[in-house]
Amino acid sequence: MADKFFVAHAPHMRKNESIAGIMWRVNLALIPSGLVALFIFGPSALWVVLSSVLAAAGTEALIQKARGQKVTVCDGSAFMTGLLLAYNLPAHCPLWVAAVGSIFAIAIAKQAFGGLGRNIFNPALAGRAFLMAAWPKYMTTFTKPFVYDAVTQATPLSLIKEGKASGVVDLGLSYWDLLIGNRGGALGEVCILALLLGGVYLLYKGIISWHTPVSYVATVAVFMWAFGSPDGFGRGDALFQVLSGGLVLGAFFMATDYVTSPVTKKGQVIFGVCCGLLTGVIRRWGGYPEGVCYSILIMNAAAPLIDRFVQKRRYGASR
Repeated sequence: MADKFFVAHAPHMRKNESIAGIMWRVNLALIPSGLVALFIFGPSALWVVLSSVLAAAGTEALIQKARGQKVTVCDGSAFMTGLLLAYNLPAHCPLWVAAVGSIFAIAIAKQAFGGLGRNIFNPALAGRAFLMAAWPKYMTTFTKPFVYDAVTQATPLSLIKEGKASGVVDLGLSYWDLLIGNRGGALGEVCILALLLGGVYLLYKGIISWHTPVSYVATVAVFMWAFGSPDGFGRGDALFQVLSGGLVLGAFFMATDYVTSPVTKKGQVIFGVCCGLLTGVIRRWGGYPEGVCYSILIMNAAAPLIDRFVQKRRYGASR
C-alpha cells in the first residue's frame, strides 16, 4: 500500500498553460481593434503601434541583458505592453512620444520593480499617465480619421465635459457610430465592436473571467445614469458613457491584468466596482473627461489590500 502513494510539493493540479501562451492570446485578441484603427485612421496608426511595440521590446531586452538575466521578450508581455500603450494614444501623435512612453512603461513601471509578476501598476497605463503629465498637448490632440470625414476632432467625452454638447444627438452621432469607431479618440479604443470581439474570445478561452469587466462597466453605467446629466439635473446617458472613451478597452484588457488585480473572484468584483466608481466620479466632477487610466492605476495599489480581506479561510484555521 505504501508504494501506491506519493506525496509531493504543491501545486498538485497542473494545466498545459504558459506565460507566453496567455500573453500571445491576449495580443491576438487585441488585433481586431488594431486592424480597424488602421482602416479608420490610415497608416499613421500602424507607425504608432510599431514605434511603441519595438521600444517596449527593445527596452526589456536591454535591461534584462544588462542584469545578466534571461531575455524573455518572446513571452509576449513586452509586446502586449507596447500594444496597449499604443492603443491609448492618438493615431497621429509623434512617434517619439509612443517610444518614450513604452520605455517608461517597461523600465520604470515594470523592470524597476523586478520584472513580470512583481510590478505594482499596469505598465501600459503607467506609461500613458506619464505621457499625459509630460506632454498633454500630444495626448489630447485628435485629428480627423482617415475614413470618416464627419467625425469631430475632439472626443465625445471632451465635448460633453466642455459643455459643447449634451448627448449623442448634439454630437451628430448615433450609438452605431460609437460602436464602429466613427468618432474621435485613441486609436485602439474607438471601435467597441472589435474590442468586444477580443473580450469575448478571452472569456471563451478562460484567459479572463467576467467578474472584473462586467462589474466595472455595469458600475459606470449605473453611476452615470444616476449622476451623469450634463446640467446636473435628471438622468445621464449610460449607454453613451459606456461606448465612449476607453472604458471597454480598460475593462477587458487592462483591469484584468493578472499581476495588478485581485486573485479571488469576490476581490475582482470589488476591484471592478471601485474602478467604476472612480471613473464615474472623474468623468462627472473631475476636470478630466476620461477616468479609466487613473481609476485602474489607483485600484492597482489597492489590489493586495482587497485580496487580504477577501481571501478564503483555510480549513481548520480561525479567521
